[in-house]
Amino acid sequence: MITKHHVILNHNEINHKIRRIAFQIYESNVDEKEVILAGIDRNGYIFAEKLKRVLENISDIDVLLCRVVVNKKSPWQAIETSMDEAVYKNKSIVLVDDVLNSGTTLIYGVKHFLNVPLKKFKTAVLVNRNHKKYPVKADFKGISLSTSLQEHVDVTLEGPVYQVVLK
Repeated sequence: MITKHHVILNHNEINHKIRRIAFQIYESNVDEKEVILAGIDRNGYIFAEKLKRVLENISDIDVLLCRVVVNKKSPWQAIETSMDEAVYKNKSIVLVDDVLNSGTTLIYGVKHFLNVPLKKFKTAVLVNRNHKKYPVKADFKGISLSTSLQEHVDVTLEGPVYQVVLK
């Protein structure tokens, strides 16, 4: 069986999406002195790092990175973060992931941060696949795709060439 791969976003398009989402985050937090980008471990965190670089270039907001570790096979288990709850209490947080598929990872990530009072909470994803099982949405998204459940979206954000591929 031959599998076809379709490049959905190339390197330049991904950089453009990152820049646009960073501007949207800035506009949403223009009155804030500090914003926390909480990236879901692996690609979500890498995406958050890239957003941080652009945000620091376009604004005077202090951007803190937080790594969020969710067990994707058992998301109801305890979530670990690289930041103590006291640091993000009464702050503006953006939970960042590369792909929003069923919403499971994002909703459990949201649930974790709701244990403390927050000033503002938003979500950002590079790819929104529209297969949600939970009532969670991306406030900031690079692209929305209507895909079949059998298709897979592969995001590469490391190395010399970034790309989003539909397999």
